[in-house]
Amino acid sequence: MKIAVLLKQTFDTEATISLDSEGQINRQGVNLIINPYDEFALEEALCLKENYGGEVTVISAGAPEAQTALSQALAMGADKAVLVTDDALAKSDEQAYALLLSKHLSDLGFDLILAGWRAIDDGSAQVALRVAERLGIPHINVVTKLEINDGKAVATRETEGGSEIVEVSLPAVITAQKGLNEPRYPSARGIMQAKKKPLQKLSLADIGLSADQVTPKVEIISYFMPPTRSVGKIIPGEMPEAARELCRLLREEAKIL
Repeated sequence: MKIAVLLKQTFDTEATISLDSEGQINRQGVNLIINPYDEFALEEALCLKENYGGEVTVISAGAPEAQTALSQALAMGADKAVLVTDDALAKSDEQAYALLLSKHLSDLGFDLILAGWRAIDDGSAQVALRVAERLGIPHINVVTKLEINDGKAVATRETEGGSEIVEVSLPAVITAQKGLNEPRYPSARGIMQAKKKPLQKLSLADIGLSADQVTPKVEIISYFMPPTRSVGKIIPGEMPEAARELCRLLREEAKIL
């Protein structure tokens, strides 16, 4: 079974985000990690390989430093890694990434494509599903349990207030939700083996695309930080008076009544 895992490098969930003097996100000194939902996807791919055999390839697109995340994926047990990096991708959006990923995936051919259901930095939850649509294959989103049998994927996925079981034929795109598994840590042996595994770097031209084809359709006008939370208030006094004062504050200051 040939399995591809779409992987994105994101800011650490505990990182402090700030804007620089030009109003852009300040990346200096920020720790970068594998998107946590993509880790669930990678772990599921590794478990499937252990159970059924095959090969796991991790694929990322973006900045050159994403190579660090791919190296970690190789140390966890992936067999190959591919990084598509190009100056033209600096301001690309979800549709551009879906285009180049689907183009590369269609050239190589895979039985199963796994990804996190969203990235923790932008939270758009678009790329994996756009890839499925471009490839013309089924997809199951927000999966918490996955079984592969006789060329079919049977997945339990989250729904509002419950869950449902969906069956699709392979090849298919599956996006992982928390609860699907518990990602492993790279072992010392895995880290050493990762140095000998192939990590291929490609440009847009290498996969048959031009800079014009990844021109973003969405433009980010500006970034801004959320407003600072005000200090909470303690309302003194007896209960009836305190309740009246609370209602007044909610109506006149908070303006929610």
